[in-house]
Amino acid sequence: MEDREYTGGRPFYGDAVGVLMLDMQAPLIPGNVGNAMSYDFPVRYKVMKGLPSDWWCDEIGPDESRCQIFIEAAKELEAEGCKAITSGCGFFAIYQKRVADAVNIPVFLSPLLMVPMLSRMMGSNGRVGILTAGGRYLKGDFLKTVGIDETVNYAIGGLDDTEEFYNVHVTCTKKTINPAKMEREVVDAAKKLIEQYPDIGCFVFECSDIPPFAHAVTKETGRPVFDFIGLAHMVARAIVPPVYPEFMG
Repeated sequence: MEDREYTGGRPFYGDAVGVLMLDMQAPLIPGNVGNAMSYDFPVRYKVMKGLPSDWWCDEIGPDESRCQIFIEAAKELEAEGCKAITSGCGFFAIYQKRVADAVNIPVFLSPLLMVPMLSRMMGSNGRVGILTAGGRYLKGDFLKTVGIDETVNYAIGGLDDTEEFYNVHVTCTKKTINPAKMEREVVDAAKKLIEQYPDIGCFVFECSDIPPFAHAVTKETGRPVFDFIGLAHMVARAIVPPVYPEFMG
């Protein structure tokens, strides 16, 4: 161990990534952003009070009063020692710039940030398939604020018409969860999107509730999946890069 002195100042340490969460009580299984077992590193949750439950259903733009709730929560996570900040909803993309400007640590509020990069990775012959909780709402500023414009080749598929997923995670009218049923709904939605757009080369899961089913989607479609959890692990690895063994010639 290195011989050095360390400075205190907080009652707890080691939370690499902070997670901004909605004040909801849906059951969140491993693989979900809101389940701490989804990560290989410590996370710290911050529940944001005061947001209306249907805030994401409108193309609201960077509403000042709502945005301040995000900014204050992000500042609290930074003060508590987090080294990066993510969130529990991909629609928070609309606040990406404002929140990132308000703190001094990396902010990645939505997997949608990856879509422009993945579009370039796929090349001109491939399309990014975006699977979202609310297909009818994912448009306009929710896309523009993270760089998804006319130069990006993508298609959007929603889980709006599902029974299990929508009632558990969107309307929250169902208080229990059947993961097997939900998995079938997610896989079916992915397959349906490929039927419409056979050139889909990869998927991005906008919603934090879909990552538990990434393996099933890849197994059934053969397409790689990019989501909240993978992005969080990439950022965490950048925060604490691995120490490699010395070269052995």
